[in-house]
Amino acid sequence: MKTFAIIETGGKQYRVSAGDTLRVEKLNATDGGDIVFDKVLLTAEGDAVRVGTPYVSGARVGGKVVSQGRDRKKLVFKYHSKTRYRKKKTHRQPYTQVRIVKV
Repeated sequence: MKTFAIIETGGKQYRVSAGDTLRVEKLNATDGGDIVFDKVLLTAEGDAVRVGTPYVSGARVGGKVVSQGRDRKKLVFKYHSKTRYRKKKTHRQPYTQVRIVKV
């Protein structure tokens, strides 16, 4: 059985295991630096499952920052018919790529 946890960061929830790489909302950390996620909602180790209310006390997930970057450009287009109203904007969301080291 594989050990995994569900963590919360940036208003989103992620299911992580040791060795996983994921993109999360931008975190204040340097490349190659260590980061600890302490908002753990659930941990599972074989048949032993611990569910938090809302967080599991004492549970931590350790990770290493792989890189910081910006996502692909997203197009935001507003349009009102019959009024000649058109607005075009673009947006690039910053992210942090994290490799999970320890659950």
